[in-house]
Amino acid sequence: MSNFRQREILELARKEGKVTVDGLAGTYNVTVQTIRRDLSELADSGRLERVHGGAVIPSGVVNIVYDERRRLNEDGKRAIAGRCAQTIPHGASVFMNIGTSTEAVARELLDHDNLLVVTNNLNIANILASNQSCEIILTGGVLRRADGGMVGGLTAEMVRQFKFDFSVLGCSAIDADGDLLDFDGQEVLVSRTAIGRSRTVMVVADHLKFQRKAPLTICSLKDVNILFTDKPLRNGLTGDCAGWETEVVTA
Repeated sequence: MSNFRQREILELARKEGKVTVDGLAGTYNVTVQTIRRDLSELADSGRLERVHGGAVIPSGVVNIVYDERRRLNEDGKRAIAGRCAQTIPHGASVFMNIGTSTEAVARELLDHDNLLVVTNNLNIANILASNQSCEIILTGGVLRRADGGMVGGLTAEMVRQFKFDFSVLGCSAIDADGDLLDFDGQEVLVSRTAIGRSRTVMVVADHLKFQRKAPLTICSLKDVNILFTDKPLRNGLTGDCAGWETEVVTA
Protein backbone atom coordinates (compact mmCIF):
# COMPACT_ATOMS: atom_id res chain seq x y z
CA MET A 1 0.00 0.00 0.00
CA SER A 2 2.83 2.38 0.86
CA ASN A 3 4.54 1.81 -2.49
CA PHE A 4 1.27 2.24 -4.39
CA ARG A 5 0.50 5.47 -2.53
CA GLN A 6 3.99 6.81 -3.12
CA ARG A 7 3.68 6.15 -6.86
CA GLU A 8 0.43 8.13 -6.92
CA ILE A 9 1.99 10.94 -4.85
CA LEU A 10 4.88 11.15 -7.29
CA GLU A 11 2.50 11.23 -10.26
CA LEU A 12 0.49 14.01 -8.63
CA ALA A 13 3.64 16.01 -7.94
CA ARG A 14 4.68 15.65 -11.57
CA LYS A 15 1.28 16.88 -12.71
CA GLU A 16 0.82 19.75 -10.25
CA GLY A 17 4.45 20.60 -9.46
CA LYS A 18 3.83 20.50 -5.71
CA VAL A 19 1.99 18.34 -3.15
CA THR A 20 1.08 19.28 0.43
CA VAL A 21 1.11 17.14 3.55
CA ASP A 22 -2.39 18.16 4.64
CA GLY A 23 -3.86 17.67 1.18
CA LEU A 24 -2.38 14.20 0.79
CA ALA A 25 -3.44 13.16 4.29
CA GLY A 26 -7.02 14.08 3.42
CA THR A 27 -6.88 12.38 0.04
CA TYR A 28 -5.64 9.07 1.43
CA ASN A 29 -7.35 9.31 4.83
CA VAL A 30 -4.09 8.71 6.70
CA THR A 31 -2.20 10.69 9.31
CA VAL A 32 0.11 13.56 8.44
CA GLN A 33 2.94 11.56 9.99
CA THR A 34 2.34 8.80 7.43
CA ILE A 35 2.45 11.29 4.56
CA ARG A 36 5.60 12.94 5.94
CA ARG A 37 7.24 9.51 5.98
CA ASP A 38 6.18 8.90 2.37
CA LEU A 39 7.57 12.28 1.29
CA SER A 40 10.81 11.69 3.19
CA GLU A 41 11.31 8.35 1.47
CA LEU A 42 10.64 9.91 -1.94
CA ALA A 43 13.05 12.73 -1.10
CA ASP A 44 15.73 10.30 0.06
CA SER A 45 15.49 8.53 -3.31
CA GLY A 46 15.88 11.87 -5.14
CA ARG A 47 12.44 11.85 -6.73
CA LEU A 48 11.01 14.73 -4.68
CA GLU A 49 12.42 17.71 -2.80
CA ARG A 50 10.94 18.54 0.61
CA VAL A 51 9.67 22.09 1.14
CA HIS A 52 7.67 23.65 3.96
CA GLY A 53 4.35 21.86 4.18
CA GLY A 54 4.96 19.42 1.35
CA ALA A 55 7.26 18.54 -1.54
CA VAL A 56 8.07 19.58 -5.12
CA ILE A 57 9.77 18.09 -8.14
CA PRO A 58 13.50 18.59 -7.46
CA SER A 59 15.62 21.20 -9.21
CA GLY A 60 19.02 22.77 -8.76
CA VAL A 61 21.96 22.19 -11.07
CA VAL A 62 20.33 19.43 -13.16
CA ASN A 63 17.08 19.94 -15.03
CA ILE A 64 14.00 17.72 -14.71
CA VAL A 65 13.68 15.01 -17.36
CA TYR A 66 11.94 16.47 -20.42
CA ASP A 67 8.99 14.06 -20.49
CA GLU A 68 8.28 14.85 -16.84
CA ARG A 69 8.46 18.60 -17.54
CA ARG A 70 5.82 18.18 -20.25
CA ARG A 71 3.41 16.83 -17.65
CA LEU A 72 3.98 19.62 -15.12
CA ASN A 73 1.02 22.05 -14.93
CA GLU A 74 -0.29 21.24 -18.41
CA ASP A 75 -3.45 23.33 -17.92
CA GLY A 76 -1.46 26.37 -16.83
CA LYS A 77 0.89 26.09 -19.79
CA ARG A 78 -2.05 25.76 -22.18
CA ALA A 79 -3.68 28.91 -20.80
CA ILE A 80 -0.39 30.84 -21.02
CA ALA A 81 0.17 29.64 -24.57
CA GLY A 82 -3.28 30.75 -25.66
CA ARG A 83 -2.74 34.30 -24.39
CA CYS A 84 0.72 34.47 -25.97
CA ALA A 85 -0.53 33.25 -29.35
CA GLN A 86 -3.26 35.93 -29.32
CA THR A 87 -0.51 38.56 -29.22
CA ILE A 88 1.17 37.26 -32.38
CA PRO A 89 -0.53 38.51 -35.57
CA HIS A 90 -0.78 36.68 -38.88
CA GLY A 91 2.23 37.20 -41.11
CA ALA A 92 4.73 37.69 -38.27
CA SER A 93 8.29 36.41 -38.01
CA VAL A 94 8.88 34.53 -34.76
CA PHE A 95 11.78 32.85 -32.99
CA MET A 96 10.89 30.05 -30.54
CA ASN A 97 13.40 28.34 -28.28
CA ILE A 98 13.56 25.01 -26.46
CA GLY A 99 10.94 24.23 -23.84
CA THR A 100 7.61 22.63 -23.08
CA SER A 101 5.93 26.04 -22.69
CA THR A 102 7.10 27.20 -26.11
CA GLU A 103 5.85 23.93 -27.56
CA ALA A 104 2.44 24.74 -26.08
CA VAL A 105 2.55 28.11 -27.86
CA ALA A 106 3.37 26.34 -31.13
CA ARG A 107 0.17 24.29 -30.81
CA GLU A 108 -1.80 27.50 -30.39
CA LEU A 109 -0.27 28.91 -33.59
CA LEU A 110 -1.57 26.16 -35.85
CA ASP A 111 -4.41 28.40 -37.09
CA HIS A 112 -2.17 31.41 -37.76
CA ASP A 113 -1.55 32.29 -41.41
CA ASN A 114 1.72 33.12 -43.16
CA LEU A 115 4.05 32.87 -40.19
CA LEU A 116 7.81 32.58 -40.50
CA VAL A 117 9.03 30.56 -37.52
CA VAL A 118 12.71 30.05 -36.78
CA THR A 119 13.36 27.53 -34.03
CA ASN A 120 16.11 25.45 -32.47
CA ASN A 121 13.48 22.99 -31.22
CA LEU A 122 12.75 19.93 -33.35
CA ASN A 123 9.50 19.37 -31.45
CA ILE A 124 8.20 22.81 -32.41
CA ALA A 125 9.08 22.19 -36.05
CA ASN A 126 7.13 18.92 -35.98
CA ILE A 127 4.13 20.57 -34.30
CA LEU A 128 3.96 23.42 -36.82
CA ALA A 129 4.55 21.17 -39.84
CA SER A 130 0.79 20.64 -40.12
CA ASN A 131 0.27 24.41 -40.60
CA GLN A 132 0.66 24.56 -44.37
CA SER A 133 1.02 28.36 -44.50
CA CYS A 134 3.79 28.46 -41.90
CA GLU A 135 7.35 28.61 -43.19
CA ILE A 136 9.61 26.77 -40.73
CA ILE A 137 13.36 27.26 -40.51
CA LEU A 138 15.35 24.94 -38.27
CA THR A 139 18.66 26.25 -37.02
CA GLY A 140 21.80 24.22 -37.29
CA GLY A 141 23.84 23.25 -34.27
CA VAL A 142 24.50 20.36 -31.95
CA LEU A 143 21.47 18.12 -31.38
CA ARG A 144 20.61 17.59 -27.72
CA ARG A 145 18.85 14.25 -27.89
CA ALA A 146 17.21 14.56 -24.47
CA ASP A 147 14.78 17.25 -25.66
CA GLY A 148 15.24 17.71 -29.42
CA GLY A 149 17.05 21.02 -28.98
CA MET A 150 19.74 22.47 -31.26
CA VAL A 151 22.37 24.39 -29.31
CA GLY A 152 25.80 25.96 -29.54
CA GLY A 153 27.69 28.62 -31.44
CA LEU A 154 26.50 27.51 -34.88
CA THR A 155 22.89 27.79 -33.71
CA ALA A 156 23.47 31.27 -32.31
CA GLU A 157 25.22 32.37 -35.50
CA MET A 158 22.23 31.36 -37.61
CA VAL A 159 19.80 33.12 -35.27
CA ARG A 160 21.95 36.25 -35.60
CA GLN A 161 21.15 36.43 -39.33
CA PHE A 162 17.49 37.31 -38.65
CA LYS A 163 15.52 40.22 -37.27
CA PHE A 164 12.37 38.85 -35.64
CA ASP A 165 9.06 40.56 -34.95
CA PHE A 166 8.73 38.39 -31.84
CA SER A 167 10.77 35.94 -29.85
CA VAL A 168 8.91 33.47 -27.63
CA LEU A 169 11.25 32.21 -24.95
CA GLY A 170 10.99 29.69 -22.17
CA CYS A 171 13.41 29.26 -19.28
CA SER A 172 14.10 26.81 -16.47
CA ALA A 173 13.60 29.21 -13.56
CA ILE A 174 13.03 32.85 -12.59
CA ASP A 175 14.52 34.03 -9.31
CA ALA A 176 13.34 36.66 -6.84
CA ASP A 177 15.45 39.34 -8.57
CA GLY A 178 13.66 38.72 -11.87
CA ASP A 179 16.58 36.93 -13.54
CA LEU A 180 15.73 34.24 -16.10
CA LEU A 181 17.82 31.13 -15.45
CA ASP A 182 18.80 27.97 -17.31
CA PHE A 183 21.07 24.93 -17.06
CA ASP A 184 22.95 24.78 -20.39
CA GLY A 185 25.40 27.51 -21.37
CA GLN A 186 25.01 26.69 -25.06
CA GLU A 187 21.24 27.12 -24.83
CA VAL A 188 21.70 30.39 -22.91
CA LEU A 189 23.89 31.68 -25.76
CA VAL A 190 21.11 31.03 -28.29
CA SER A 191 18.43 32.69 -26.15
CA ARG A 192 20.58 35.77 -25.57
CA THR A 193 21.21 36.06 -29.31
CA ALA A 194 17.49 35.87 -30.06
CA ILE A 195 16.76 38.59 -27.50
CA GLY A 196 19.19 40.89 -29.27
CA ARG A 197 17.57 40.21 -32.65
CA SER A 198 13.90 40.65 -31.66
CA ARG A 199 11.63 43.68 -31.74
CA THR A 200 9.39 42.21 -29.04
CA VAL A 201 10.67 39.72 -26.45
CA MET A 202 8.01 37.51 -24.85
CA VAL A 203 8.63 35.00 -22.07
CA VAL A 204 6.24 32.14 -21.25
CA ALA A 205 6.72 30.82 -17.71
CA ASP A 206 4.21 29.22 -15.36
CA HIS A 207 4.22 29.84 -11.59
CA LEU A 208 6.37 26.76 -10.92
CA LYS A 209 9.34 28.46 -12.63
CA PHE A 210 9.36 30.99 -9.77
CA GLN A 211 9.86 28.14 -7.27
CA ARG A 212 12.81 26.52 -9.03
CA LYS A 213 16.53 27.16 -9.31
CA ALA A 214 19.09 26.98 -12.12
CA PRO A 215 22.73 28.13 -12.24
CA LEU A 216 23.04 30.24 -15.42
CA THR A 217 21.54 33.66 -16.20
CA ILE A 218 19.88 34.32 -19.57
CA CYS A 219 18.74 37.90 -18.92
CA SER A 220 16.55 39.94 -16.59
CA LEU A 221 12.82 40.51 -16.87
CA LYS A 222 13.76 44.15 -17.47
CA ASP A 223 15.03 42.96 -20.89
CA VAL A 224 11.61 41.41 -21.63
CA ASN A 225 8.62 43.21 -23.16
CA ILE A 226 5.87 40.80 -22.07
CA LEU A 227 5.82 38.02 -19.45
CA PHE A 228 3.00 35.48 -19.74
CA THR A 229 2.34 33.46 -16.59
CA ASP A 230 -0.57 31.73 -14.85
CA LYS A 231 -0.57 33.19 -11.32
CA PRO A 232 0.06 36.67 -9.92
CA LEU A 233 3.67 37.53 -9.14
CA ARG A 234 4.77 38.34 -5.61
CA ASN A 235 4.35 42.03 -4.85
CA GLY A 236 8.04 42.92 -5.01
CA LEU A 237 8.50 41.45 -8.46
CA THR A 238 5.25 43.01 -9.66
CA GLY A 239 6.64 46.40 -8.70
CA ASP A 240 9.96 45.67 -10.37
CA CYS A 241 8.24 44.74 -13.63
CA ALA A 242 6.20 47.93 -13.52
CA GLY A 243 9.39 49.94 -13.08
CA TRP A 244 11.06 48.09 -15.94
CA GLU A 245 7.96 48.60 -18.13
CA THR A 246 7.69 44.83 -18.51
CA GLU A 247 4.06 43.93 -19.14
CA VAL A 248 2.82 40.98 -17.08
CA VAL A 249 -0.11 38.98 -18.51
CA THR A 250 -1.69 36.48 -16.12
CA ALA A 251 -3.64 33.81 -17.96
